[in-house]
Amino acid sequence: MSVDNRKRSAGSSNPGNFVFWSSSFPHQPARVLIVEALPPWWSETCTVLCDALDNFLSLACSLDGPCRIPLLSLYAISRQQECLLPFVQVHGNLTRLRSCVEELRSIPGEGCIRGAARGGELLRQAVLDSLQQFKQYIRHTSTGNQASNNTSVEVTVVTSQPGQGIVRQLEMGLKDADLVSLKRLLVVHLHSAADWGHDNPSPEAMHTETEDCLMLGTEVDLQQVENSVLAMEMVLKAWLQEQGGDKEHLHLLLPSPVDNPIPVCVKCDMQERLISPALVPLNPNLGVKTESVRDFLPIIKGSANQSQVPRRLKAIRTLHADGVCESVLYGLPLVIRPTTCWQLDWDELETNHNLFHALCHTLRSRDLFLLLQVEPAQRSAAGGSGVCSHYVLQPSPSLSLLLKPVVSRELLLPCSLPVSAQEAAPDVMQTMQACVTQLDEEFVFNPLSLSSNLYQHLRSRGLLSQPRYPYRLQPAAAHRDQSQPLEGPKTTGSRQPRQPQNQGRQLGTNCKVRATVAPFPSSSSHSSSSLGPPPAKASRPALTLLSSSRRSLAPARREEDDDDDVSMVVQ
Repeated sequence: MSVDNRKRSAGSSNPGNFVFWSSSFPHQPARVLIVEALPPWWSETCTVLCDALDNFLSLACSLDGPCRIPLLSLYAISRQQECLLPFVQVHGNLTRLRSCVEELRSIPGEGCIRGAARGGELLRQAVLDSLQQFKQYIRHTSTGNQASNNTSVEVTVVTSQPGQGIVRQLEMGLKDADLVSLKRLLVVHLHSAADWGHDNPSPEAMHTETEDCLMLGTEVDLQQVENSVLAMEMVLKAWLQEQGGDKEHLHLLLPSPVDNPIPVCVKCDMQERLISPALVPLNPNLGVKTESVRDFLPIIKGSANQSQVPRRLKAIRTLHADGVCESVLYGLPLVIRPTTCWQLDWDELETNHNLFHALCHTLRSRDLFLLLQVEPAQRSAAGGSGVCSHYVLQPSPSLSLLLKPVVSRELLLPCSLPVSAQEAAPDVMQTMQACVTQLDEEFVFNPLSLSSNLYQHLRSRGLLSQPRYPYRLQPAAAHRDQSQPLEGPKTTGSRQPRQPQNQGRQLGTNCKVRATVAPFPSSSSHSSSSLGPPPAKASRPALTLLSSSRRSLAPARREEDDDDDVSMVVQ
């Protein structure tokens, strides 16, 4: 199976080589989405699900970088089982995927069904058919050692019926099936706010469900989701996150509380909180760069001498400082200070300074942040909706503000961080407190006390990359360029006779590079017979004495010879 592993390059998106699975996301399974479009529930969930699918696929098909969804297949369960989309690659396939969503949207939401048992049987058939289709795809598109890398598939069933009933039907129907390639089976129950809590399982049911999952040999999850576009988007965006679990991502080392050289190791996993705006191609307005002030300023089309236009940020609301999560902020911060531009007069500078001081004091005294939105530099003439980015402005004790980019809804990934009400075990708590106590404590953090050894690394790398003899090549080339014109007079035998007038003019007009040297020997017998043989062993004068030698040779030649030589030198 070959997927397009694309890596973003500077200024463009170039497809890389075709590989079996992405090297950066080696555990991403293929995806199967089974939508239960049975009336009368489908009339309530059709628009929500199709809009969420449309938004998600627009993002997933356009992302650069490593492949996050290698394959996708879509089934619809209405009056019959229908495969709307066999396994296809997601990246760069938006047209086909959108047509599939429109076909799903066209399924009627009114009518009657033969019973819930019929719907459960169609779901079971769809799961088994998707697994069989995945095996056939692997068999026909992979060879040899590639097939052993990752051959798993994850099936997601979206339904509006009570979730526990669907889970039990699938468990009973799949007990005797071959589920080796099935990594996970997720049942998503779309419900309205009025139905929340009506389908909560009892502890006995949860225990039975766990036993059945063990009997199946696979993981069956039930997730209750509100019937809204945003909630369904988050379910689908979970596919973009790395599906690991085979090995931990991070080892956090703490000093041992006793005289033990082995540190205490806390093993952790990492999770992406948002999609980097740099992975969204062809859009400079999304996630304006904050690496430097020049990158932050808007791009001006036109003359290179035109002065840069300031970036316009419009305040749209205030935020409480304790209500802003640091995980939704990204990029490098920029320090904002009152301007000292010399083109403004003194009164305007003073007024602006007072306004800035009052803004800092107001935000700091009320413990507020400002949420800002970028105003486009030029409005679209066609009235199209432009993409904009957002920022958070934080006050500080000094007369300055801190500007940080904030993620928008489209790039936010799901992240469940429940607050734990259970305290840690007493012995583990004492051990961890003893580890933390051994660390030095600073009341004010000073980044100048940190050194990354960057200077030494850059010096060693720069010295290794330099040529072996960097200063011998250029003087040799310069000496060769200077000595080359002087070799001609030394090696030339004697003064050559004058060429005919028309041949001299043609040489002067076509070979301007040779105009500073004496004329080449003429092969014309007419010129030799008219002037006679040249003097024996008469050396050509040096270039530096060309004018003086011309005067010394003037008595032996006709005056027109001098005129012809001068014309050659000028040309």
